[in-house]
Amino acid sequence: MATATTADQTAESVPADTDEENLTAVLLDPDTIARDEFNAREHDTEPDADLINSVKAVGVQDPVSVRPRPDGTYGAFQGWRRTQAAQIANATAEAEGHAKRQIKAYVRADLVGRDAWTQFLSLIENHQRQGMSPKDTLKAAELSLIGMDEVEQKKAARALGLRRGTGRRLGRAQQLDDATLRRASAGGMDLEQIAQLAEVEDVPRAQDRLLRALDRDKAEEGGGRGHWDQELALLKAEQDDRTARKEAVAALEKADIPLLPTQLAYGEKDTARPLSELTTPLGRPLDEDNHKGCPGHSARLDDEHQPLWYCADPAEYGHKVRPKPTKTAEDEEKAAERARVTACNRAWKAAAGPRQEFVARLVRGSKALPEEAWRFALGVLLDLPRFYGKWAGRQEAEDVDRLLGVKLPETPFERVRLSELVTLSKARTAHVLFAHVAAAFERDMREPKGWNDARMEVRFLWEDLTPQQAAYLLLLQKLGQDDKGSYRLSEVEDQAVAPRGPQPTETLTPA
Repeated sequence: MATATTADQTAESVPADTDEENLTAVLLDPDTIARDEFNAREHDTEPDADLINSVKAVGVQDPVSVRPRPDGTYGAFQGWRRTQAAQIANATAEAEGHAKRQIKAYVRADLVGRDAWTQFLSLIENHQRQGMSPKDTLKAAELSLIGMDEVEQKKAARALGLRRGTGRRLGRAQQLDDATLRRASAGGMDLEQIAQLAEVEDVPRAQDRLLRALDRDKAEEGGGRGHWDQELALLKAEQDDRTARKEAVAALEKADIPLLPTQLAYGEKDTARPLSELTTPLGRPLDEDNHKGCPGHSARLDDEHQPLWYCADPAEYGHKVRPKPTKTAEDEEKAAERARVTACNRAWKAAAGPRQEFVARLVRGSKALPEEAWRFALGVLLDLPRFYGKWAGRQEAEDVDRLLGVKLPETPFERVRLSELVTLSKARTAHVLFAHVAAAFERDMREPKGWNDARMEVRFLWEDLTPQQAAYLLLLQKLGQDDKGSYRLSEVEDQAVAPRGPQPTETLTPA
């Protein structure tokens, strides 16, 4: 059934738990090989005419990879199309009276019973040949990762360029339509990015925006995924906003309160009025409580998806309209400003995700912390700015443990000091201290609204950063650029630091 190329190397003597670089290919009869059940390729599995003609002429040049089956045959998990071409070529040769050719194969006895890893190896080989459909790639990656133990899963994820936990999201990515998958693959998205696209695909023009971000990253010196991460975070924020609106609409429907349209058909008159503009026939102001019994009780949603109460037709239901001043240019400016504030606030909150992920990668990484980072942290610890002292006084460990990846007790009754959970060494001290300082900044910058002590008024961080906050963002910007563009400031953060201009490294220590 199998003829080895050397006397002592047979299919049965292949060493277990080894890679193909340590194996010698053996010669097998193609008819003894079938498609392995865990071959990743499920579409376009038939050999084309060019491949068949090539095999007829010169045989199969590159060895296929198989594993033994209980019935004495072999399952091809790499090279099934070449094997079929060899079977077809042999059938033709036999009919014409020519000798049949055998096929070179790596027999992987070490993979018997290791279905997930077999599927992963098949995925890698097919994906590298660029002939496999994106949907097959996603499905094989998901199934192989699910079936692996933790050690193999980490190794496979690194080989596929996937972040931790991406395997669980690949199933959703398979639901993308073929056109979207083809465009994503042609645009250079890898498995990780296709899985992320699937998470936000319901946001209008999500794929266009992510492809533009990907192009910007490719064009930047060092590459990286800084622009991609920021655009993805913004899309997720918009997705959350859409979800919040759906929930608000569902709450109105549950309460049997009609939601008025925001746009009417051409020529249709909007008879609805907000209750703030209406009174009873006797002049009593109308509000939600005293208007609930009116058949015209309805609502529209504001920018924060909170209901604004309306009467659908005040004239029909006997309400009086208060005298309303004509809308001025000032009113339109205020409306535009409200919309701008809402958009900037949303963008500021979204930017926190990529920023904190970058800090987490810095402080959890095995590389030495850049000198600018530990000098910055040391400056904060020595100067003790007010915001840092206020944060430290609360003795909260949640922000630090999230950056360091430390698991705190699940119940608040188990009070454990963070110093008892963090493994400190001389090489890691700087990482831990920077995480502590970064956690204080992240808490201080969590909400887009702040307070300006000098002017005694509310300020928005995206237009009025403190010198310390600006120094922190500029430091992360430089660290991200130095790390091959792995992190870049978002548009709203760029807007916030722009008034301070480019900063040399030595001025990044907080004032």
